[in-house]
Amino acid sequence: MSPPVSLPELHRGWMRRALQVAAASTESDDVPVGAVIFAADGTEIGAAGNARERLGDPTAHAEILALRAAAARVGEWRLSGCSLVVTLEPCTMCAGALVLARIETLVFGAWEPKTGAVGSLWDVVRDRRLNHRPEVYPGVLADECAAMMRSFFRS
Repeated sequence: MSPPVSLPELHRGWMRRALQVAAASTESDDVPVGAVIFAADGTEIGAAGNARERLGDPTAHAEILALRAAAARVGEWRLSGCSLVVTLEPCTMCAGALVLARIETLVFGAWEPKTGAVGSLWDVVRDRRLNHRPEVYPGVLADECAAMMRSFFRS
C-alpha cells in the first residue's frame, strides 16, 4: 500500500494538469488559463482552457467552460464536494459562478492583481453574505503559472 498523498502534494499534481490544459489554449491565441474540476474521489470531471478568442464569447473563461463540462458530466448544476483548480486567480464572473455551483475547494496558481476576485481586488468567495464559501488554496505553483502568462504576453 502506498503512503497517503499530502494535500499540498495533491494540489500541485492537480495544478500540473491545469497547466497542461492552459498550454493547449494558446493554439487559438487565447490567454493561457487552464481550469480542471475534480470530483470528491479525485476523478477529473471537467477541464477547459480559455476560449474567448476561439469562440468569440466574452464568457468563455476556462473556469466557466470547465464548470459547464463538469455539470454536464454529473448531470446537475450543483458540484458539491468538487474541487476547481485554475492557473490564475478567478475574476468576479468566475468567482461568482464557482460559488453558485457549490464548489467545495478552489485551488489557484498565480495572483491576478488587475481583475482577481479571490483576494486581490475583491474577495467574492469569502463574502459572508453569500450562502456558500469554498475552501481556498492560493498560490499553488504560482511561479510556473505566472511564467506561462508572462511568456504569452511577451510573444
